[in-house]
Amino acid sequence: MGMKRVNEIFYSLQGEGKNTGRAAVFIRFSGCNLACPFCDTDFEAYVEMSDEQIVAAALAFPARFVVLTGGEPALQVDASLVEKLHASGFEIAMESNGTRPVVDGIDWLTVSPKGKVVVERCNELKCIYVGDDSVEDFGICADFYYLQPCDVGDAQRNRQITQACTDYICRHPRWRLSLQTHKLAGFK
Repeated sequence: MGMKRVNEIFYSLQGEGKNTGRAAVFIRFSGCNLACPFCDTDFEAYVEMSDEQIVAAALAFPARFVVLTGGEPALQVDASLVEKLHASGFEIAMESNGTRPVVDGIDWLTVSPKGKVVVERCNELKCIYVGDDSVEDFGICADFYYLQPCDVGDAQRNRQITQACTDYICRHPRWRLSLQTHKLAGFK
């Protein structure tokens, strides 16, 4: 696929889902096929990078766990990048909206479904909980099912949504709670 549009590469802890608290190199790709109102990515800012440049940047950090995120990484991540990351010793996780096929070789796939999904299987399904009881799994088969309270930017409303989410999970124990610990603990 050649050059890829990379919004940023940074090192932190995974803040959500099954891998919460794990040191990771985050590669945030620019561009998405959707426009979700709660998205935290500035799609206007990016640098074009080759697969080799991306791997070199990731190797500058001590962890060998990489999270491909976005935007929608499935629009740009190809077999060449996956092969180069694996050859450099990385375990690869991807966070996708599920609307595009995902390249083979991803070690851990998180799908946070939005729009018309085409992904049928993932390691973890993470649905954003907005405060009602209309939770849908989009027909996706997953190893783990997570609900994440939507951060609406208002502390009181966020507490109400989190409580409603907790109540929902207690009634539907297939689901687990995923909090955005990076926001709670104050890291990126």
